[in-house]
Amino acid sequence: MLPFPNDIFTRKLLTVPSLPPYPLPSPREAHLWCIVPDEVKCGSLLNQYLKILSPCERQAVFGLNGAKLQKGALLARTLVRTTLSRYTQSKIKPQSLRFSKNTYGKPQVVWQHEEGWIPPCLHFNISHSSSLVACAVTVDLQVGIDVEDKQRKLKHDVLSFARRFFSPNEVEFLHGTSDPLIQQQEFVKLWTLKEAYVKALGRGFSAAPFRNFTVRHQASRIAVEVHSDSENLTENWQFALLELPTHYASICVEKAGEKEGDGNDSLKLKVWRTIPFVEDECISETDVV
Repeated sequence: MLPFPNDIFTRKLLTVPSLPPYPLPSPREAHLWCIVPDEVKCGSLLNQYLKILSPCERQAVFGLNGAKLQKGALLARTLVRTTLSRYTQSKIKPQSLRFSKNTYGKPQVVWQHEEGWIPPCLHFNISHSSSLVACAVTVDLQVGIDVEDKQRKLKHDVLSFARRFFSPNEVEFLHGTSDPLIQQQEFVKLWTLKEAYVKALGRGFSAAPFRNFTVRHQASRIAVEVHSDSENLTENWQFALLELPTHYASICVEKAGEKEGDGNDSLKLKVWRTIPFVEDECISETDVV
């Protein structure tokens, strides 16, 4: 069992027995929900989270080595279940959600249809580090997310590592950044953008090697360029790069079908910080390109 002490959140849990519902993301909107693991310290609350997991999920959590890894996995599965449940207007409880995986292993929700209710076409993706768990949600549009610690350390030199995984254009961009600290930051940003793109595609890393596409990251625009010999990759995607207090977070969202002459292709993004069943705080609401 996860060995965490009780605290004041126990009393809060008793007064917040259900999740507040939230409106669905609009057609050009992504929602991002985040948990900071160090803020979740209540043993009773963690046990409540365990109860909403499936038997297979609980087995996977306890199969990990060490309380920290177990807690991270528990919070990741809890965040997915509680977040998706919010958008069903209390029709589906977190513990009732069912999931499957596509051919390449990307998770997707399997809705249980109820009479008189049509489930939303939600897409989601999860990412977590040792100090942040994040879940991105969209309607009708594929989505991918990656979060990385700003202070991520590499075993090798930045450029040496980039030459192994990045495209020549990206390596050239990093090589032109002389300040080592800025070079490190730009590397981490590029990594999150590339990983978010691959996860949004949902084809697995073997079908979308990092070297087969280039992410152009400029001040006002982020775009992906696919190399001519990469049949499985597409360019119809929008990106958001967020600078959180301790992490960079990148979101990649499939572009909505646009009518001719419709030049409004901005992506709206809302970010929440949450402790499920205890409190939610909207920390950012913005338009990105």
